[in-house]
Amino acid sequence: MARLVVVEHLTLDGVMQAPARPDEDTRGGFTEGGWAVGFQDPIMSATMAKSMMGGGALLLGRRTYDDFFKVWPTRKDNPFTDVLSRMTKYVASRAAGEDLPWENSILLIGEAAQTVAGLKLRSEETLTVLGSGMLVRSLVAANLVDEFLLTIHPLLLGAGQRLFADTGSPSKLKLIEAIPTSTGVLIGRYQPETTA
Repeated sequence: MARLVVVEHLTLDGVMQAPARPDEDTRGGFTEGGWAVGFQDPIMSATMAKSMMGGGALLLGRRTYDDFFKVWPTRKDNPFTDVLSRMTKYVASRAAGEDLPWENSILLIGEAAQTVAGLKLRSEETLTVLGSGMLVRSLVAANLVDEFLLTIHPLLLGAGQRLFADTGSPSKLKLIEAIPTSTGVLIGRYQPETTA
């Protein structure tokens, strides 16, 4: 059975919206895009590279997939470009017949919780989710996430899309690893605690 790992950049108040660019995601009038820029350091780079270079496949929501395809294939001088292009990319979507222009892309049609549960049963590789907030919330609600790798930035935005829904049920997570960076970001690996 596949492991499902969620990798997210968050502010201290839980905002995950548009960490990389001002124009990345302006839904709801969000004007703070690009908030994670400037927090990168060698520790974070090495940790993110280790998580991406470990193989496996990506699992993305359609909005994140489209944004990644718009940006990553054009970044020829970035080592992650080749890795992302080579990886299998599963794209969760409710609509059939959608075009997926990026190489190695496979459409998962239907309700995400059901299609991803089936994928986890059929696969042995690690499935890594990047961004894809709506997808992550549905996977959390269905207890499909095996691990969270969160970069928690020392920043409060007060508004924006948050990773975890206010309507979720209580869940305990176990801290597996905590890595502080030189810029004040805390990289935490968490696993859901199972109840007997």
